[in-house]
Amino acid sequence: MRCAILGLVGGAAWLQAQASLPAGLAQAMCVLVALLALMLGRATSVAFLRPVLAAAAGALLGYAWAGCVAQGALSHALAKSDEGRDVEIVGTVDSLPSRQAGSTRFNFAVESPAAVPPRIVLSWYAGRGEGNFRPLPEMLPGERWRLKVRLQQPHGNANPFGFDYELWLLEQGIRATGYVRSEGRNERLAGFVPSPHNLVERMRYQIREHIAAALQGRRYAGVIVALAMGDQRGISQQDWQVFSRTGIAHLVSISGLHITMIAGLVAWLASWLWRKSFLVAEWQLPLRLPAPRVAVLAGFLAAWAYVALAGFGVPAQRTLYMLAVVALAMWMDRLAAISHVLALAAGVVVVLDPWAVMWPGFWLSFGAVAAILYATVGRMRTIHRSAADADAHDVAGWRAWCWRQWSNLRLAALTQFAVTAGLVPLTMLLFSQVSLVSPVANAVAIPVISLLVTPLALLGSILPPTLAAPVLQSAHWMLEQLLDMLQLLSNQSLAVWSAPAPGWPIFTFALAGTAWMLAPRGWPMRWLGMACWLPLLAAQPESPPPGTVRAIAFDVGQGMAILIETAAHRLLYDTGPSYTPEANGGNRVILPYLRARGIRKLDTLVVSHSDSDHSGGAQAIMADIRADKVLSSLPAGHPIITAAAHHGSCTAGQAWEWDGVRFEMLHPSEESYRDPTLKPNARGCTLRIDARGGSILLPADIEAAQEAQLLASLREKLPADILLAPHHGSATSSTAAFLAAVSPQHGIFQLGYRNRYHHPRADVVARYQALGATVWRTDELGAVSLEIGENTKLSAYRRERARYWHGR
Repeated sequence: MRCAILGLVGGAAWLQAQASLPAGLAQAMCVLVALLALMLGRATSVAFLRPVLAAAAGALLGYAWAGCVAQGALSHALAKSDEGRDVEIVGTVDSLPSRQAGSTRFNFAVESPAAVPPRIVLSWYAGRGEGNFRPLPEMLPGERWRLKVRLQQPHGNANPFGFDYELWLLEQGIRATGYVRSEGRNERLAGFVPSPHNLVERMRYQIREHIAAALQGRRYAGVIVALAMGDQRGISQQDWQVFSRTGIAHLVSISGLHITMIAGLVAWLASWLWRKSFLVAEWQLPLRLPAPRVAVLAGFLAAWAYVALAGFGVPAQRTLYMLAVVALAMWMDRLAAISHVLALAAGVVVVLDPWAVMWPGFWLSFGAVAAILYATVGRMRTIHRSAADADAHDVAGWRAWCWRQWSNLRLAALTQFAVTAGLVPLTMLLFSQVSLVSPVANAVAIPVISLLVTPLALLGSILPPTLAAPVLQSAHWMLEQLLDMLQLLSNQSLAVWSAPAPGWPIFTFALAGTAWMLAPRGWPMRWLGMACWLPLLAAQPESPPPGTVRAIAFDVGQGMAILIETAAHRLLYDTGPSYTPEANGGNRVILPYLRARGIRKLDTLVVSHSDSDHSGGAQAIMADIRADKVLSSLPAGHPIITAAAHHGSCTAGQAWEWDGVRFEMLHPSEESYRDPTLKPNARGCTLRIDARGGSILLPADIEAAQEAQLLASLREKLPADILLAPHHGSATSSTAAFLAAVSPQHGIFQLGYRNRYHHPRADVVARYQALGATVWRTDELGAVSLEIGENTKLSAYRRERARYWHGR
């Protein structure tokens, strides 16, 4: 069974790596071949063939099943012709609304018309399109509304090592996104539409408001809300960074640990009360139903209620499925081999949610349990046997009590070591970093958050306001003391070890070493297992050879950001836009890429000008990694200049050489800084890069007047093989004369999908094509990678890593 289930998981993962879904005939063939493999496995007398055939059958069934589920999910789609059209819809608010300054975001369950997918996500902006601010109505879960909306198909940024927003929407069942048109007939039709889902969401809303009122103005109120009912949107990016660096991010939500803890506490309490017949001896309840079964049922129901409180989020559902399998095995007295139960739980999760294999939480959850079992099964019996022996030989009993506590402490330490060490290879594969302070942080945080803060948060969420306030404030005070300590740990320079994301050979080698290190006592030279981590932890970022340039034009939406690499240096040109007060191109796109590559320092950061679509991520980047030098055309006193360790103004004539590659600034002139009438675009830092086999021109958002200046003064320096389209391909730039002088072979357009500026203009794109230039658009192709050495090579992320849900 275990091999078949592992094959099932592998088959589902195999399907998620495909560019297109298999046809119905191919899925049927997979099922038939899988059944044949299972029959052969039963009939064969060759022992080693049975698990192989079982795994192969499981893989084929997993592949076919995941394809079938995906086809069903994709069947609800917004027609391409309906994108950007105004449509009037009726439906219910389907989630907790997320409120920000001037906007509200919420899921919407569509009742009509049928042409709109049944579940969409909407944003409602105050005064959108009217130039004035109009307060937004209060949106409550379960309300029925008539709204005029403008929709588009699911679309997200596509970058190496980046978050796949389109896949996340598909897993959530959301098949369109859009916004409410403020000039439409938008009206509330009903205050509440009864349904189990709407009832749960309305209760969650009331709990969130209840906690917010009791903790108004408190810094970590968002964390308390997350622990009580799973809404993490109130946690700041700064706090998430502390949680990540100290390795406790798994605790700051309704995590598997908390769900299991609540289930365990309720199961213990139910078992105790049932054994005591609720303190009424005449009832004799244990004779009617064994207490262990009551405990299992009560624990599972408590877990289900807690997951409902979390809004049935996908990670919480995974934990519930695991507990359901364990509860069923215990109820049926089939809890013989825990590895069978773990495998069955993984199979149930994948059958119910085939996309679970695409998220780190799936692998970390099952990996942690597997590491604990591998490191402790067998040794737990030894520890418990020692405690039992002490009980048998100690008449007084106090020594036995001390020995039991010592045994529990040893088991807790062994468990913590197994989780920490066992997940090192997987953590490096998924996040390219591992917290060195995690064992200390978790040793303190797990009991504080799980046994004190979370129970108090749950208690405070159901008490009346007068009683809830002191309870929730006590939970907040404990959390505040804990997080102050974690902040100190996070600030240590060696709190986190970073290295490039490993390839499969290095990961497998490190995983084998981990298994060697966690092997039972008596296994020879277990310490050698740690030596297998050296290639994993000591790896260095890959670099191009001298004279060669590698670059990646990130897909940051409507903005610019390009990383330039030579043999020993790195330059980041612009930092992408600001999306929200907490999110920007820096922390959402660029930093995850730099971490995965193991890049911890930038030699130069160029911020071409002050527009937020170019400078929006700069401060987030400088707060996370070191930038030795910042060049910009920003005005004096700008926050980016203040944050920079060393700043200089971009000036025409600046030039330097790195590793056989020449960099030269062509614009702006020094005189332009003394002209107060110029817009920021007019001072955009224009950078030329010359490598051994070609050149790149990065002209920021310069417009026709600046292009004319360059033609007049530096025409001989304009020809380039690759041109970053000025101002995202707007009508104000890329004049015919300028393009003729540059004569690019490739034009890269960094822009947002269906952006409100309508970039790029069709006539501008036609000019590039008329010159024979290949057009690369990040909104269609994702991030564009390029290399200029002996030859010029370009590739697009959506082409190199095409997936069946892209553009669907």
